[in-house]
Amino acid sequence: MNARTEPAEAETRAITRPPLVRELLLVAGLFLVYKFGRQLASGHTGEAFRNARRVWDLERAVHLPGEGDVQNLLLHGDTLVHIANTYYATIHFPATAAFLVWLYLRRPAHYVWARRVLAAVTGAALVVHLVFPLAPPRMLAATGLVDTARLYGPSVYGPPQTDHLSNQFAAMPSLHFGWALMVAIGLIVATRSRRRWLWLLHPLLTLTVIVGTANHYWLDAIVAAAMLGIALAVIRLPRRTTTTAGQPGEIQETVAPVEENVLVGAGR
Repeated sequence: MNARTEPAEAETRAITRPPLVRELLLVAGLFLVYKFGRQLASGHTGEAFRNARRVWDLERAVHLPGEGDVQNLLLHGDTLVHIANTYYATIHFPATAAFLVWLYLRRPAHYVWARRVLAAVTGAALVVHLVFPLAPPRMLAATGLVDTARLYGPSVYGPPQTDHLSNQFAAMPSLHFGWALMVAIGLIVATRSRRRWLWLLHPLLTLTVIVGTANHYWLDAIVAAAMLGIALAVIRLPRRTTTTAGQPGEIQETVAPVEENVLVGAGR
């Protein structure tokens, strides 16, 4: 007698995009919570400047490169520093939004993962802003740095005493850098082009700009990178085989066939 069991058939599950309206409301809600949360951290001027002096002294104690070296490179020409200020003022939110929109349309599973990571990093950053207000280096006389946006434009900040739209004492961590690094990592993971590593130019340029314009210390970027690393370690990308097959906007999650034991000639 021959007893034989056939290999199990492959199982395919299609994962559709999250509902658009729900995602818009969710992202908008997270943004509003963050903006209002930053306002709660304002008004701690004395503490923010004391923390700024501590950060500056710590950077010098551990021999980090001087932020002034980067700023001096930008100040070689008015055009270059103006471009840096424009990059700081205009790229941060649109680049992140475009990243999420592209993932939503082309890589839904990657979108959910990236949105969760960004939300986690932003929420953690808000907590740090509340407990550790920090004046940026452009406000600290000891740094010898200048406020390039105020001098050369464009500037997104007004005088701290009258600026009710943003909290200028929320330098650490730098979400400019944290979000830019996540955009690069997300696009590298979600695409297969051999040139995808060029996306790392975005966080590299962002780091140069935020330091050179004296809006952030090196430690602001280091802390943001560490927080992002923790979020990526906790919020793992689902193991799925991403293809363009199937319905538009779907990701095919394929479970490989598993061959069961085959008994041939069991009567022998």
